[in-house]
Amino acid sequence: MTTRTQSRWSSIAAALPLLIATPLTADDDHRGDDRHEEVKANLSGYQEVPTLSSGGSASFHARIADDNQSFDWVLTYSGLTSVTQAHIHFAARAISGPIVIFLCTNLGNATAGTTSGTQACPVSAGTVTGTAVPSDVGGGAAGLGIPAGDFAKMLDAIRNHAAYANVHTTARPAGEIRGQIRDADHHHH
Repeated sequence: MTTRTQSRWSSIAAALPLLIATPLTADDDHRGDDRHEEVKANLSGYQEVPTLSSGGSASFHARIADDNQSFDWVLTYSGLTSVTQAHIHFAARAISGPIVIFLCTNLGNATAGTTSGTQACPVSAGTVTGTAVPSDVGGGAAGLGIPAGDFAKMLDAIRNHAAYANVHTTARPAGEIRGQIRDADHHHH
């Protein structure tokens, strides 16, 4: 009994310096002037509303331009069947929100006048990339305060963790995997 307790405490004691040191080093490493602002999301069924179990997973990464007028993005996913579309939505964690930026679609329904979202989505696994610009911000969240074309307000939402990436499938038309977009430099959940 004592050995188990002692080993548990020594494990915790051994991990403490790492827990304390990690945030400090993470901050120091990424403060160069030449570093672009990056955001990311890890997508799973567990973040969907309602929560669901899916064999699919994805990662979304974006690099925001220094002038705040665009961001380059990459969406990579696998383990899905019959992907229909993927977007960035406006909503906090655990809340469903409207589509604001299309990433890809197989439904021919991308916001008129946009470019980045009109490409086809790989059906089960693959990578899509693009550059989102003000004209890619659709009017889906206009009633919630982000008018079509208002890139600054969408960036503000992303920076405040009020946007998520979502991949939709035929079986789960409301979304099969999703992930809240957050600062890529910090590793909090």
